[in-house]
Amino acid sequence: MQSSYNFWLVGISFVVATLASYTALDLTGRIFLLASARLRHAWRLGGAAALGVGIWSMHFVAMLAFSLPIPLGYDLATTTCSLGLAIGASYLALFVTTRERLTAAHLLAGGVLMGGGIAGMHYTGMAAMQMSPGIDYQPAWFAGSLAIAVGASTAALWMARALSNENAGHVVLKRLGAAFVMAVAISGMHYAGMAAAEIPLGAVCGAANGVNAPWLASSVILLTFAILIVTLILSRFDARTTFLVGAVSNLNGQIVRLATLDTLTGLPNRSTLTERIERAIQNSRRQRTVFAILFMDLDGFKTINDSLGHSAGDQVLTAFAQRLLQCVRSSDTVARLGGDEFVVLSENLSSREDAGTLAEGVLERMRNGAWGDSQPLQVMPSIGIALYPYDGDTVDELLKHADAAMYEAKRAGRSTYRFFEQSMNEAVTRTLQIQNALHDALAAGHFSLHFQPKFHGGNDALVGAEALIRLHHPELGSLAPLEFIPIAERSGQIVQIGYWVVREACRQIRLWVAQGLPSMKVAINLSPRQLMQPNLVANMLEIVEAEGVACDQIMFEITETVAMQDAPKTIEMIREFQASGFEIAIDDFGTGYSSLAYLQRFRVKQLKIDRFFTNGLDEHGPEGSAIVSAIIALAHSLEMDVVAEGVETETQLDMLKAMMCDEMQGFLLGKPLSADDFGDLLKTRIVAA
Repeated sequence: MQSSYNFWLVGISFVVATLASYTALDLTGRIFLLASARLRHAWRLGGAAALGVGIWSMHFVAMLAFSLPIPLGYDLATTTCSLGLAIGASYLALFVTTRERLTAAHLLAGGVLMGGGIAGMHYTGMAAMQMSPGIDYQPAWFAGSLAIAVGASTAALWMARALSNENAGHVVLKRLGAAFVMAVAISGMHYAGMAAAEIPLGAVCGAANGVNAPWLASSVILLTFAILIVTLILSRFDARTTFLVGAVSNLNGQIVRLATLDTLTGLPNRSTLTERIERAIQNSRRQRTVFAILFMDLDGFKTINDSLGHSAGDQVLTAFAQRLLQCVRSSDTVARLGGDEFVVLSENLSSREDAGTLAEGVLERMRNGAWGDSQPLQVMPSIGIALYPYDGDTVDELLKHADAAMYEAKRAGRSTYRFFEQSMNEAVTRTLQIQNALHDALAAGHFSLHFQPKFHGGNDALVGAEALIRLHHPELGSLAPLEFIPIAERSGQIVQIGYWVVREACRQIRLWVAQGLPSMKVAINLSPRQLMQPNLVANMLEIVEAEGVACDQIMFEITETVAMQDAPKTIEMIREFQASGFEIAIDDFGTGYSSLAYLQRFRVKQLKIDRFFTNGLDEHGPEGSAIVSAIIALAHSLEMDVVAEGVETETQLDMLKAMMCDEMQGFLLGKPLSADDFGDLLKTRIVAA
């Protein structure tokens, strides 16, 4: 029987197929992002209903576009069955494409099942016309329609999975293109099936008295478009909501990370460590066990940070953090408190010795370990250990006592460990008292200068003095420099104290000259912290000029160890001092590690032999004499004067004179004197010209 098509309805059916295909691709990307299995199942059911209606509608609208010379209609029950097949095939499609893993076998099996479902929907819809006699199908076209259905379904499943990534570039355009291709395949399957159908002449449609076809076409088209568009809107809205929820979740995660972890090293921070120590206290109290706090501070880190820059310092901290994690047990907590301070919380220890073994292991691994982080700067920690419940029963007490033990480890020579002892509390208290005293000392006038005379090695004439600072506090009494200078150095107060020393020394030089006494050259020590100041030379020059003293009356002393920490920078600073008219001496020579090349480049005025070598003249006999003689000869060859400090015996004095030592100082020759007493000495002693 001759058939025809309404091409407007054919075009609309193709648009429906395209929209249904795009909806399928969009839903696949949406469902694939859902973390909840329950949500994925709900979206599969809802999406299958919408997608099934879309695919069924395409076929049904295309069937409505088909016309014969006889009245046509469709049985409601059979048509409903075809819709059910479309929805079932759609659910299968969504289930296969949104699985976590899609293999080639799964893809092929899904394509066969889905293609069969779509083909079943089509031929069930054809059967809904209830033609009598029945429709005959050409085997070739029938097989072709099945092949197209399976091939189109397989391709659709593959494209849906390939385009499931919502974050891919141009995903909307790619899905539109893929939807167009899928629509062509779905339409091709339908019209191949229609070409396979042969309706005999004289056949009658048993469902011709059903619903009016034009009205039915309009209703199906409008309903389908409404369902598909609403589904897309809900999918986009839910995707946007999920994106915002994910963004908020990520932001919360970042906030939690910032609140609980150290941003540089990724280790737990102080807040997290405090919580874990509190939990450890509760567990240990209940189980009657012991845990240890290992408080660590990196030796020499400040020098690295100041000389090489903060970026190099950050690299050292990061490398140390990773190494420390490898040195302790996996159950231990490693935290960074800030700066170069790290803490290890080690729980469930059986004895005090376990904590010592852990500390020894850290030091040994840090000292000799082969590390894979390519970090050339090796740093060692000083470690203080506090044990619960013996050394405190609160977080603050345990950390404070471990910190006190760490400082004791530093005083014991660094790169070692110490257990907390009650006597250390007294040392900590003393340190705090001195820190408070230093805050007020300059303004309150608690500092004073003493001057230790220096004498010529040949004729015993007075050639100068070394300025030595003293601190007398009304409550703490007289404090030795060895007690308060390191504290001032750590706190940074040494910088302003150093400027005061220069100003006071210049003032005394002026007073001596005003009293008609000879002008004296005064040597002043520079601390490591002072040498880090960017405008040190300019500030010193400003002070000296303001006090009306010639620059050549001041000699600055730099210890050999400090000078060699950053030798190129030291050379630059020495040149700047010398260009301003100041003289420079290398103090404590022989205790550091100067190379001859750098010593030659320093070109300083004096080398001061450390008192260790001066004492060796008595204690070590010929060997001690040989070392001192070699130092003097070396200095003279480099056109430097030599000063021996710590001269305390006549034997030392005689030997130094025989070795042609240029200048000497020590208790044998003259103890440190107040400014007034040194002025009296100037009146009675011969002063070198």
